[in-house]
Parts: sequence; C-alpha cells; structure tokens
Amino acid sequence: MKRRTFLRRAGGSTAGATLLAGCTVSDEGASGSNGSATDASTAGGSGTANTTATVGSATAGGTLTVATYASFTGEDTAGAWLKSAFEERHSNATVEFQVPENGVNQFVQRAKQGAPIDADLFVGLNTSDLVRVRRQLDSPLFRSSGNVDGTDALKETLDIDPKGRAIPYDTGYITLVYDGTKVDGPTDFDALTTSQYANKLITQNAQQSDPGRAFLLWTILAKGEDGYLDYWRALLDNGVRVLSDWEPAYQAFTDGEAPMVVSYSTDQVYYHDSKAQLRRHQVGFLDGEGYANPEAMATFTDASNPKLAREFMSFVLTDRAQSAIAVRNVQFPAVKGVSPGEEFEKYAKEPPNPVTMSYDDLAGSVGGWVEDWSRLVAST
Repeated sequence: MKRRTFLRRAGGSTAGATLLAGCTVSDEGASGSNGSATDASTAGGSGTANTTATVGSATAGGTLTVATYASFTGEDTAGAWLKSAFEERHSNATVEFQVPENGVNQFVQRAKQGAPIDADLFVGLNTSDLVRVRRQLDSPLFRSSGNVDGTDALKETLDIDPKGRAIPYDTGYITLVYDGTKVDGPTDFDALTTSQYANKLITQNAQQSDPGRAFLLWTILAKGEDGYLDYWRALLDNGVRVLSDWEPAYQAFTDGEAPMVVSYSTDQVYYHDSKAQLRRHQVGFLDGEGYANPEAMATFTDASNPKLAREFMSFVLTDRAQSAIAVRNVQFPAVKGVSPGEEFEKYAKEPPNPVTMSYDDLAGSVGGWVEDWSRLVAST
C-alpha cells in the first residue's frame, strides 16, 4: 500500500500539504509540520526516559541490511529518517534497505530452497505473516529478539508474537471512511446489510490486501467463525464491492463511485483544511471498534549482524524515532507516552474499543478463513 503518495495525488488537503511540508512525502504516512527534517525529527515525544536509551553508545558496527516494504524506504520516508539518524549516532554503522518483491514470502521461499537469507532484519511484519512463516517452514526464520532496550515501554495490546521474535514499532486501525455529505455513518456491522447502505461500501481483497484481510478478520470477531460467511453473503447481496487492494478502492471512493470505503482511522490527517473536506472523510467505528493492525520488526535467524540489528531496534523504540515514524507513516506509535504532534493527534482517530486477533487466534485458522471467503466472493 502506497497511501501517502496516492492520497496527495488524489487531492489531499492544503492543510495536509502543510503537514507534509519540509520533510517527507513517503507512501504510507504524513510528515512533520516543521520546516526541516531536523525539526520534524525532534517534534513530539512527551517522555524522556526512552529517548535516552543506551543506543547512542554503539558497540556494534558494520552494515545492517534491512528488508522492508517499498513505502518505508526511499527519499523522505520513515526508513530514510531512521537510516540518517541511526548512522549519525553510530558512526561505525551503515544501514542498507532492500525491498523484496514478495515481502516476507520471498524469504520463506529462500529458506525452503536452502538459499541464504541476505538480510539481517525484516521491518513490516504483521501477525498473519508470522503465522504464515510458521505454517510453511519447519525451522525458525526469525530469532528471539533478546534484550532490546525500550521494549518495556511498548503498549501491551500490540504484542503480536508469543515467541518473542517480533517487536511492534507502530500500528494503524482499520475502519470505515465515509462521505458524510452523502450518507450517515453506520454505527454497527448489521447496518451495512440494510437497504440504507445498499451499493454503498467498497472493500479490498482479503487474499492480497492488508486492510482487506483486516476487515475480514474484524467481521469474524464480530460475527464468529460460524457466522461470518453468512454475514458476508448478506454484504454481497447488499452490493458491497470487493476491489483488489487499498489504492483502487480508495480511488473509487474519491471518484464518488460509493460513499464508504474500508480504510484507516488516520485519513483526516490528509483531509482537514475545511469543514467540507472533513465531512467527506469521516471515520466510522463500527460498534465503537477499529481493527488494530500492528507492524513489527524481527531479526532473521541467519543474520550476519544480530547485535547491530538489536541496537537498531532499540533506536526505533526511542521517543524521538517513534514520533518520526508516526508522522511519516501516519500510524500510531507503539511506545506509550509518545506524542507525534498536535496536528497529528487532532486528526488521527483512535477507536474507543480497539480489537484485533492474536497470533494464537490466527494460527491454524486464518488460511482456511480466507480461502472460504474467497470462494464465497468468487461464487457471488
């Protein structure tokens, strides 16, 4: 998902452009509102204890190879900021990014073939990724994270890995976004199956889209494993459209093809320069909920520089880095007490009751759920 570049291209607000000015125009987040990258990097962060973690005095050096998704790296992104700031504090270290075409699946296939894993760290894992790795490989792909400074300040609800390998660094909330000038926001899941919302919702393919899969899992939480397919049958009968991924779905929404879309609760960060724009980008928390979709980082079992990877992860969890990542990825910090800035906090909405599925919830089940869902969608 390349949210940020797309949203700006699709007509983000002028206030949102101000938020983006001076620092970042990455694919997934908004930028700091200050006038330079240095200013933005120090904005936010209400606490100081985590900011002064021991990562400043590095004992490890060399090259750290970080595998991640495309919108995390490149010019003026969260990854670019992290590389610059980490190398500044660790003069004997170099961070290099690589973007595997098939994400973590590329490393799963290499491990199956006995090929070398040419990276130290993966940034951008979610819970389903960890479950998929366990299901497909006999040997661990990732090692235990060990003693990483800053993990004691993480929000407990974001822990996605009972085996202690993956460390969360941010989270987004999957919600509905709706045009309040055309439709009243639904308050619960059942409303979406009524005539009032016929042909009004666009979502994404759960087989290939993170928000699409998160929305599917959210409906399973709401309706149960025995009831979610009946619910989806009712949604399909009521005219829900399933598009391939987030970008075409959001494009259809902004083009006025439907007044509701499955998206993120941070969308108003882009669209808030007028009351009219805010009304056209309302956030809908069904049953007062939003589906939390944490992103995590983990060290490969065969990492050539695991000590430097551990120091990098510690740096990612400092208040300064957490604030910088939040404004560039337009995702919420994973560390407690971090403030990304007044404008972000005003327009990025957190659900009253966040929900998510744990690793244990998904293990052995998520593949079957998605397959059954895909057959239903294909047959309708």
